[in-house]
Amino acid sequence: AVNDFKIWLIESAIKRRKVLKKLLKLTRKDNICFDGLSRVSHVTDASDWRVEFPFVVLTPDTEDEVQTLVQGCIELELPIIPRGGGTGYTGGAVPLRVNSVVINTEKLDSLGSVVQRSIVCRPEEQADAYEKIVPTAAAGAGVVTRRVSDLAESAGFVFAVDPTSQDASCIGGNIAMNAGGKKAVMWGTTLDNLLSWKMVMPDARWMTIERLDHNLAKIHELKVARFKVSRFAANGKDIESETILEIPGEQLRKQGLGKDVTNKFLGGLPGVQKEGCDGIITSAVFILHTMPKHIRTVCMEFFGADMANSVPAIVETIDYLKTQEGLVLAGLEHLDERYIKAVGYSTKSAKSE
Repeated sequence: AVNDFKIWLIESAIKRRKVLKKLLKLTRKDNICFDGLSRVSHVTDASDWRVEFPFVVLTPDTEDEVQTLVQGCIELELPIIPRGGGTGYTGGAVPLRVNSVVINTEKLDSLGSVVQRSIVCRPEEQADAYEKIVPTAAAGAGVVTRRVSDLAESAGFVFAVDPTSQDASCIGGNIAMNAGGKKAVMWGTTLDNLLSWKMVMPDARWMTIERLDHNLAKIHELKVARFKVSRFAANGKDIESETILEIPGEQLRKQGLGKDVTNKFLGGLPGVQKEGCDGIITSAVFILHTMPKHIRTVCMEFFGADMANSVPAIVETIDYLKTQEGLVLAGLEHLDERYIKAVGYSTKSAKSE
């Protein structure tokens, strides 16, 4: 065992020098992390599932560096794991093989101001397409979700993507997981609010995906959702091919649910809900929304041993609101006993047995 460890140690040192020599041509030295702290902190995500330590952690400064680093890792024959804030519960950022490379996109934190863009909209299948000016926000994959929400709010708008982890999760991960949140009942999950996004594919080629004929609402309300997928040549500038994806709305949602976590394919749509398996998302553009003028918050509290009635009560409330003209459910959040205890929630009504 001692001899095996000695051989492994020597081989690892040789491999590190080889990798460092190659990657130093592509990024700064302090973006190539072999140190123990970096490797330990990237061995798992919020799932706390641990299999293998990453061989090296890369922290590119720009989108262009992501592409060149992916190409370098391909030439070095190193498996790649994309990672953002590490808040995922599915183990998507966990290295499963020895000599894996984790590419951390947290430095891709560019976030501009809210921009009014002219986009082609089609609210209904039979309606004619028309141009509309809509508020949008462009963000790098490493931008923390809360920052986009704050940006939208400061301009009088709403960013619909608000998972519970929004103070730590990043935009790239929101797309890769198709994150939702309490506002999803009104404006859908991440997929519904995307206008376009950019990715580096496993062959180190760039790809952009653009939503066509946006309905500015939940995507499954359309019979067919359309996307333009552009693949770029090796130089990263010339478009090699363009494909129009036409995906039935019912394939993008399981009827009756906010999203179908079992359907990872999503009609072949790149990036979304793939958990980083088909490429590294580097940036995206989202549409923003405007909250209704008058807002009311309703809190329902359930007490007693039999909590099974709470779910039917929530469903009945949703069904009732759907029948009320002029009323829209803007958000919905269910807090269980553990969450209430964690945040120190105080009841609003007299507790009964």
